[in-house]
Amino acid sequence: MYISIKHIRGAMAWKRVAAKGSIKSGKSSDFRVNGKRITVINNGGWYAVDAMCVHQEKPITAGKIEGDVIECPHHFWHYNYKTGELLDYLKDIKLETFKVEERDDGIYLDV
Repeated sequence: MYISIKHIRGAMAWKRVAAKGSIKSGKSSDFRVNGKRITVINNGGWYAVDAMCVHQEKPITAGKIEGDVIECPHHFWHYNYKTGELLDYLKDIKLETFKVEERDDGIYLDV
């Protein structure tokens, strides 16, 4: 039997999560994919991070977006959505990031 290295290492796969044009520029939306809640951001490009703030596990999706930063709307923690890095309070804390593509038929996440 043949098993590819991708399957052994837990390869990611592209999943369509939204229709093209459904997330306006400067906005975000969240999606549940493979049991994980993910925030997709359209701001001069497409970005995706774990939707749950490390502080009390609240969703960041409705947070204010300025530059490369999304602010958790619950307790105002700030994350660089390109890297997932928490910018205040604690060192070496990152949200998981995901690749995003806009295709002719929708928005896709590599999960």
